[in-house]
Amino acid sequence: MKVKMTEYLEIDLLKEQWCCRVCNHEIHSARENYKEGLLVYVRDPREIHRPILDPERYEFTFAPDPNWVQIIEYYCPQCATMMEVEYLPPGHPPKYDMQFDIDAMKARKIGSGKEATK
Repeated sequence: MKVKMTEYLEIDLLKEQWCCRVCNHEIHSARENYKEGLLVYVRDPREIHRPILDPERYEFTFAPDPNWVQIIEYYCPQCATMMEVEYLPPGHPPKYDMQFDIDAMKARKIGSGKEATK
């Protein structure tokens, strides 16, 4: 029984696994941060936010400083669907942005006999 959590993520309550909604790949334990089971690509923010001013002439160009921020992209390891993007300081761990009471979800969905939508 799977429960939709985001556009690209769902939780399989019986297996207690995060799953990709595109390819059904089991990503990681639903009791932990799903990002730990995804592919990670760290990008220089200047690739996305190009300098407005000429960097040869000006110290500050209105582009993010890669010493202060990086763009982290998370992808499904099977189908390469982008799951999430974060702006984080270098060396910062991934944000734990979704944490659910799996036992309560199982009791509500499985215990009541209601079917979760796929």
